[in-house]
Amino acid sequence: MKKILIFIGIIVVAAFSLSSCSMYNTMVSKDEAVSAAWAQVQNVYQRRADLIPNLVNTVKGYAAHERETLEGVIEARAKATSTTIDPSNMDAASLAKFQEAQDGLSSALSRLMVVVEQYPDLKANQNFLDLQAQLEGTENRITVERQKFNETARDYNTYIRSFPRNILAGMFHFDKKSYFEAQAGSDKAPTVSFD
Repeated sequence: MKKILIFIGIIVVAAFSLSSCSMYNTMVSKDEAVSAAWAQVQNVYQRRADLIPNLVNTVKGYAAHERETLEGVIEARAKATSTTIDPSNMDAASLAKFQEAQDGLSSALSRLMVVVEQYPDLKANQNFLDLQAQLEGTENRITVERQKFNETARDYNTYIRSFPRNILAGMFHFDKKSYFEAQAGSDKAPTVSFD
């Protein structure tokens, strides 16, 4: 009888060990998936940053006296490209700082597009039109990659927070990942006025 209990105990310990190994490996896999999704987000933001110098130079040729706007775009690009996040240390504060820098660049680009409206020759320039189309496509890619990142982070967070995996996740420091969130006030429609 004692041998049977010892045998059953060994089987239970072995099953628990195998289960724990499987859970740990899945956590590592999901953590890596979050890092890969983050790398893709950074990739499309970098694509946008790489397009901006060509866009600015094209506009500069037509709107040389719009120096302040052009410098604002260049400064916003520099800030956006210097703000990086290590996916293993990602938290809400670092993600908010990254998003703030990217929002600053988006705002500067919007101001640049307003300036462009004042130059009909520039709006007809094929090089500018191509760059504008590439930038628009990149903005769409950013949206898609941010959504994929949020889905991957949600999958990871759900996995590590579910019982009994949350115990193992806590032991091995698998921490919850932050999400991209909408800008404050984006839930309200903008006011459009034709004065």
